[in-house]
Amino acid sequence: MGSCCLVGVIWKGTLYTANLGDSRAVIGSVTRSNKIVAEQLTREHNASKEEVRRELRSLHPEDSQIVVMKHGTWRIKGIIQVSRSIGDAYLKRPEFSFDPSFPRFHLPDPIRRPVLTAEPSVCSRVLQPNDKFLIFASDGLWEHLTNQEAVEIVHKSPRPGIARRLLKAALTEAARKREMRYKDLQKVEKGVRRFFHDDITVVVIFIDHELVGKNVTVPELSIKGFMDSVGPSNFRSFQHMP
Repeated sequence: MGSCCLVGVIWKGTLYTANLGDSRAVIGSVTRSNKIVAEQLTREHNASKEEVRRELRSLHPEDSQIVVMKHGTWRIKGIIQVSRSIGDAYLKRPEFSFDPSFPRFHLPDPIRRPVLTAEPSVCSRVLQPNDKFLIFASDGLWEHLTNQEAVEIVHKSPRPGIARRLLKAALTEAARKREMRYKDLQKVEKGVRRFFHDDITVVVIFIDHELVGKNVTVPELSIKGFMDSVGPSNFRSFQHMP
């Protein structure tokens, strides 16, 4: 199996992010007119993006099937959308491709070189006084909310439970697209809900600049995945999130 990963570290006023797959980090900043604006910090490694398809074709010029359209979606080898991941070993080394009795992990034609990679994209950004918060979320959130919609929800809402609020907003939009109500979507079993929306994990980190450089005990990390509750954490940082 495979997994995506998104990591962030703040060190001496600079935010460093490493992204592997199609999760996304977005920062919310306030303008002089007190309007919130969204800035995307990471690049998704997804075959739906033209630049990713170009990259794959340049790396595999001998393979005309490196990216193909399947069921209306661009997929690598007709199988997977992300071009970088942890795991998915059968797409990285030929000896990990199973026999035909395991079609999900079988490639009919052995690969000559890794189709996927586990190398993340790393970027840095010096934090500014007008930067207010960060949103780290899996692609399930961004399928239903734009960057701007997400930062506006955070900016206008109380801090406690903000990750849950973003999750609910995304699920409400997913239900609307299927001409359903949010409450009706909640009743759908989780295994079946994958036909309505992808997994959603959200982390919101508020940036209190007056506390930068101080060791602050954080009582709670606002994190939400699907509809499972998450209790207080022992997260310690110079960020403050009441």
